[in-house]
Amino acid sequence: MKIPKSYQLSVGTRDGLCYRFFGFREQDVSGLTNFIQKSTGITPEEKQLSISGHNWGGVAINGNMLCFNVGSKEAFEVSLADVSQSQMQGKTDVVLEFHVDDTTGANEKDSLMDLSFHVPTSNTQFVGDEHRTSAQMLWQAISVQIDGGGSSETAVATFDGIAILTPRGRYSVELHQSFLRLQGQANDFKIQYSSILRLFVLPKSHNPHTFVVITLDPPIRKGQTLYPHIVIQFETETVVERELTLSEEVLAEKYKDRLESSYRGLIHEVFSMVLRGLSGAKVTRPSTFRSCQDGYAVKSSLKAEDGLLYPLEKGFFFLPKPPTLIPHEEIEYVEFERHGAGGASISSHYFDLLVKLKNDQEHLFRNIQRNEYHNLFNFISGKHIKILNLGDGQGRAGGVTAVLQSTDDDSVDPHLERIKNQAGNEESDEEDEDFVADKDDSGSPTDDSDEDGSDASLTGGEKESSKKEASSSKPPVKKKQKSVPDEGSQKKKPKKKKDPNAPKRAIAPFMYFSKAERANIKSSNPELATTEIAKKLGERWQKMSAEERQPYIEQSQVDKQRYAEESAAYRGATTQQGSGDGSE
Repeated sequence: MKIPKSYQLSVGTRDGLCYRFFGFREQDVSGLTNFIQKSTGITPEEKQLSISGHNWGGVAINGNMLCFNVGSKEAFEVSLADVSQSQMQGKTDVVLEFHVDDTTGANEKDSLMDLSFHVPTSNTQFVGDEHRTSAQMLWQAISVQIDGGGSSETAVATFDGIAILTPRGRYSVELHQSFLRLQGQANDFKIQYSSILRLFVLPKSHNPHTFVVITLDPPIRKGQTLYPHIVIQFETETVVERELTLSEEVLAEKYKDRLESSYRGLIHEVFSMVLRGLSGAKVTRPSTFRSCQDGYAVKSSLKAEDGLLYPLEKGFFFLPKPPTLIPHEEIEYVEFERHGAGGASISSHYFDLLVKLKNDQEHLFRNIQRNEYHNLFNFISGKHIKILNLGDGQGRAGGVTAVLQSTDDDSVDPHLERIKNQAGNEESDEEDEDFVADKDDSGSPTDDSDEDGSDASLTGGEKESSKKEASSSKPPVKKKQKSVPDEGSQKKKPKKKKDPNAPKRAIAPFMYFSKAERANIKSSNPELATTEIAKKLGERWQKMSAEERQPYIEQSQVDKQRYAEESAAYRGATTQQGSGDGSE
């Protein structure tokens, strides 16, 4: 084949491989042709390049080479060994996506990312039937070659219906001798073991799921998005058995001391052990860090996404999305900051962790509970990572460290605080004070016990009674209210603004339960909306026994006692101030 500035010789083998030699001169062609004909008995075929620019023609698959021909001339050819995945797009388009080799990026300005073929139903080269279109026939012919013998090579182990969070979907995971395959309904990824850098096995704290993360370089691609981490979520307690489809000879010669003939155990352990044995990648597990609840991670949020921050021996890993791995060696410093959202009372119970990298990139992990500060601080300082606002170590670093080191444990839930504020806007403090003074707290018909009553339900009863009173007295005094300023007209005056010095209401037992369990439900069911989470909390509360509710009831009793004492002091101060104003 004549190519720009020289000639090219292509040699195809019986194994389906193709070798190409460049740089021959025109006077070398006749000598090479005679030599090949005498040595092999094969007469070399001369190919002509198509330079018309037409983009319609026919496809020929020779071994692992795909050629696109315009008439009798070749327009281009690509190696199917470079294809990472193929997929159907609609019923008439076949898309090939190529491996992204970022190691050649510095030397090559452009690289082929994907290739799309439109195959009309009238195509005569790949004739469809009532079940498959012409495009599907081409796609299947290409898929057989992409597997590189994978269609005939049996998978060593297969895991069906695996939930993968990134890229999201359910896949059948096939572990072959040289590659990993993720096969879903719309996508098919083939990942060479040489691109696997490391495996992470990270259990969720007090949760029935475990993360297994496969870190890749180069990453896989779905559309225009690159995925350097494959985040798989396994059910922790699921037990499986797997017999590996490997002969004893192969196990003894190639995988000695790395693989066994069969495995039985927890699914995430079996998967990680088989993948480690086949790929040779190292496995990273949780470090010595423990949270205040004896977990392996702390709850936080990154880029408005809630997740878990795992402090590891050589880095930090935030999961599930966006999966962010930060090696310790890339960190310039970390800084503990006050929580930016909410008022002072909310921000004092949470803090943020800023991680500044040496390349000036920053990661801000927000909404970390204050009681996690000591464990995080000790772990980070033990790794000799620079802490910017360390101060003198005695809690005098501009007030930041002092707030974080507080031993007060009545942490505030921002979501709960927002609900309380919304409820507080609908009622006045005067109505509540009158109710406390004249009513009995144990008289609510909705209470299951004396401790289970909530101010919200009691105030609702008060509103209902006041509405009935207003409706019964409204008709006879309607005209008088316009001319005479009696009690009815006074009630229609604008409500007074809430006194900021007034004591905060006591929290009902259910609200303490909600505050403790909402984060767990949200982490295990990230797709649920706020209203659905509240519904699940209510269902769980209804099913709880009296013994299970007791810790939350005791918390509510302590808070009610606090509210009663502060209310008495507040009313006394208000009465004294009022009498002083009257004497003047």
